[in-house]
Amino acid sequence: MLTQAPVIETERLILRAHHVDDFEHIAAQWADPAVVKYIGGTPSGREASWSRLLRYPGHWQMLGFGYWIVFEKTEGAEGAFVGEIGLADYQRDITPSLNGMAEMGWVVSPAFHGKGYASEAAQVVIRWAETNLDRQLCCIIAPEHQASIRLAEKCGFVTKTDTTYHGSATRIFVRPS
Repeated sequence: MLTQAPVIETERLILRAHHVDDFEHIAAQWADPAVVKYIGGTPSGREASWSRLLRYPGHWQMLGFGYWIVFEKTEGAEGAFVGEIGLADYQRDITPSLNGMAEMGWVVSPAFHGKGYASEAAQVVIRWAETNLDRQLCCIIAPEHQASIRLAEKCGFVTKTDTTYHGSATRIFVRPS
């Protein structure tokens, strides 16, 4: 079982494990109202972002999968911060249950929207999951978040059901095995 995110490179991106030095990127990203518009709607303060950063290695250590931080690739090295993507088990109190599945999530900083980075990163994470996980993939998306729904569908996710999570309409998608 992996205890840390492996480095994955695509033609344009580098996906790697989170480091403490990544905190300022994460804090700025999750404080941006445009980023969280469809993810709870409330920007995160530094304390919540710090907890988020600390939870990433825990997924890898305890479950053997988790999230990657994503950077543009510049001459083979890390360039600009793009966002985060990965797989999680959040033990969500949601009906129907997601227990036993790996929940995929992604967030791309607004400066990089429309470049195909989310799709490029998602495809490589799905390939990694197909090789390394024995769990069905799912994701939850706000029904009005059309860009994320398009990405999920492009990646082979299909609607399972509409439900409510934390008082908000939520659509559950699954990726058939």
